[in-house]
Formats: sequence, C-alpha cells, structure tokens
Amino acid sequence: MHEVLERFIKENLPAIEGKLNSLLTCENIPKTLQSSMVYSVNAGGKRIRPLLVLATLEDLGATSKDALTVACAVELIHTYSLIHDDLPCMDDDDFRRGKPTNHRMYGEAVAVLAGDALHTLAFNSLTKLTDTSAEDSLHIMQKLSDASGANGMVGGQMLDLEGESKSLSLTELEKVHVNKTGALLLFCVEAGAILAGLNQEKITQLKNYAWNIGLAFQIKDDILDITSTTEELGKTVGSDNSSHKSTYPSLLGLPTAGERLAEYHQIAKESLAFLGKEQLLLGLFADYIVDRKS
Repeated sequence: MHEVLERFIKENLPAIEGKLNSLLTCENIPKTLQSSMVYSVNAGGKRIRPLLVLATLEDLGATSKDALTVACAVELIHTYSLIHDDLPCMDDDDFRRGKPTNHRMYGEAVAVLAGDALHTLAFNSLTKLTDTSAEDSLHIMQKLSDASGANGMVGGQMLDLEGESKSLSLTELEKVHVNKTGALLLFCVEAGAILAGLNQEKITQLKNYAWNIGLAFQIKDDILDITSTTEELGKTVGSDNSSHKSTYPSLLGLPTAGERLAEYHQIAKESLAFLGKEQLLLGLFADYIVDRKS
C-alpha cells in the first residue's frame, strides 16, 4: 500500500470506528440485538466505503462536519447487506473476515433483525446532519436510498440470485455487479462531492471513476475467489464455483479477467484527470482495490 494512502487510513480509521460505535450505543436497544449489530460492525472490515467518502472530500480540498456521519451511514448499510448476504437462504456462508458469520453466532432470526436495525439506523443518522443544507441532506438520503435499494444493491442481489446455476452474458454479469457492488461505491464518491459543493458536471466525471472502480472491485473479488486461500480471504474460497455462479474468470478466463481488471483500473484513474493533481487519494484507492489480497 502506498505510504500516503496508508497514512490517510491510519489518521481517519479511529474517528470512523469511534463514530460507528457511538451510533450503536443506545440504552433502548435490546441487548442481544445490540450485541449482534456490534459483532458485525466490528468484525474487521477495511472501511473502504467510509474512507472513500472522506478521501473524496480531501481530494476536492473541502471539509464538512457531517462527512463522518455520512461515511458511517454507508458502512452501516454495507454491514447489514453482508449479514443478510451470508444467510442460508442467500449465499449460505459460515465465515466472514475470518470469523463466524452473524447467523452462526446469533441464529438466523437475530441476524435478520440486526441487519434490519443497521439499515434503519443508517438513515436515522442522516436525519441529524448539522453542517449541510436541507436540500443537500435530502439529496444524500435519496442517493443512499437509490444505491442501497431495489434500484441498486438489493436489485443487484436479486439479479445475482436469479443468475445462479445459469450462464450469464458479460453484459448481464456487469449489470449484477454495477448494482450489487458498484452502487454503494458510487454513492460514497457522489456523497463526498455533494458535501464538497461540487457542480454537477464534475460530479459526473467522478461518477465515471466510481463506476469503473466498482467493476474493478468485483473482478478482483472473482479472481481472489480462485487464487486466494480461505485463511487469506477470511471466507470460504471457491464458493462461486461450487454455487455455479457466473464470474468474470468463468466467462473470460483468468488471464482475460485480469486484463479487464487492468482496463477498468486505468479508466478509473484517467477519469480523475480533471482534478489537475498529480497524486490523489482516490487514485491510490483504485490501486489498492486491484492490488489487495483479501
């Protein structure tokens, strides 16, 4: 990892972790439910999504007192989606980030409720923005709703379920992942741009960056499912093959999937040229996404 990105992550992770845990601290939450929520939020995530929100602001030379709240809201959504994604009725995974999945620890019913609670907590936190106009606050809520709901992540999950045990075309596979994985990554960058007061034309250029890193992220996941180990990845490898899912390597072959990964990576970085800076955190994040080991 590049030292500039490593320093940025090191400087911002404590604030992200502190904010997440403060959002989960409420006397009125039933103890078992709260324990389940905390378990998955603190299960060792890399916090790529909240860091992308903060990195976007940093690259745009802007600050916002609400940035941390928005960043953590998207992480709560991401965590809820992982809890539900691991359930027996979905991907049926026993491990996530090297630890037993939520339903293995608390049972399926509690896991479902923990996911539900994290989902609603994310939107509740966005009602308490203090440094953002009402118009921009509503805009951010609407963007997160689109990214996480039927038009985004949930819709992508549905397409993923429907695509099991049948061969998808490359276009169909990309549609799955633009929604399932890419939509939240796009939100992170767009929300940071909204908080920074960026105009719509430049936001569109940033969205091109986010669209490409979303696909690069998923191709890398597909490659790691073949080339990594359960210990390195923190979850069972080979699950895509055992469930007969279409993946980039299965459709293109491993070498061509790697070439496609490099192509999306390059386009993403070129999309940042309008910012006129030699070294950008968003560019370093693009590098990290393609170079990561888990």
